[in-house]
Amino acid sequence: MVKKRKKYDSTFKLEAIHLVNEEHRNISEVERNLDISKGLLGRWVREHKADPVESFPGKGRLKAKDEDIRRLRQELKKVQEERDIIKKALVYFAEDQK
Repeated sequence: MVKKRKKYDSTFKLEAIHLVNEEHRNISEVERNLDISKGLLGRWVREHKADPVESFPGKGRLKAKDEDIRRLRQELKKVQEERDIIKKALVYFAEDQK
């Protein structure tokens, strides 16, 4: 039987982190009480500590910095393909001139 993966929204994650940080409760205790997989809450706490503003963008969205990197990589790939086409065209027309 395949286990369906649970999805948690950003407000749930932030509330769980609040229980650990503000109420000084143990991570494993909060994981048990909220029925969260072992180690998951610890990862959320680390992610939130590293970037409190954009730690959980939600619903498959990337952080702004990661989105910019993805967009720039796509743009670079397109420009490289265009460059390769121009190179091939130059070779073709150079041979045609001889």
